[in-house]
Amino acid sequence: MARELVFRDIAQKKGRTITITPQTADLEYLNVGYIALDQTIPSVQFNTEGHETMLMCMHGTAEVVIDGAVRSMGMYDGLYIPRDSAVNVSTQNAAGLIESSAPVSKKYPVKLVRWNDIKDDPKLHASIGPETMHRELYQLMTEHVEAGRLLLGPTFSNKGNWTSWPPHEHRDTLEEVYVYFNMPAPAFGIQLAYNDINYPDVMFPVRENDAMVVHHGFHPNVAIPGHSINFVWILCA
Repeated sequence: MARELVFRDIAQKKGRTITITPQTADLEYLNVGYIALDQTIPSVQFNTEGHETMLMCMHGTAEVVIDGAVRSMGMYDGLYIPRDSAVNVSTQNAAGLIESSAPVSKKYPVKLVRWNDIKDDPKLHASIGPETMHRELYQLMTEHVEAGRLLLGPTFSNKGNWTSWPPHEHRDTLEEVYVYFNMPAPAFGIQLAYNDINYPDVMFPVRENDAMVVHHGFHPNVAIPGHSINFVWILCA
């Protein structure tokens, strides 16, 4: 099976779809997918088995039952779910959630992180860069959440700006996937990935609900004029 770098519209299918895996992408541990619920498919059930899992609610509201205990999620809330957990995700209207997971040996505690609790926390929110590369970066689920491998948070750009700039890389130590969000048409961005800027490995247009595997090297991106490029970064150690 071919290993892809860019996955188009990972939210297009109703229900739970895990699109990005070590079998479909150049990854060793990280899995990324999407849970899309509405009145036609209002709930999904799964077991995390040997994987820790992080959910981030991208729109709507959802109830998540983990081994019988209920947690309610709203927009941009995050939820850490330990391995070996029975999970039911449901909605009364509609909801979309990014799901990421990775294998771990230890079972860590369930943790619900409210967006409203972290968005103004100076330890978890940073305004980065001058005007042409300015973005707002949030650590939704990082060191304040006990986990074995996963880190996750959203980045919001200004209109027409570069992000992930100056270019940086960390592929030797961390796997990474970007999932783009809140970029309604006609918005799109250009995502690059390269070791040598003269010979980029990736130079693709990316749109809402697309995802890109940061395979290696530097990985800046830029929004088209008049629109933002926003993405959830998911890191796996």
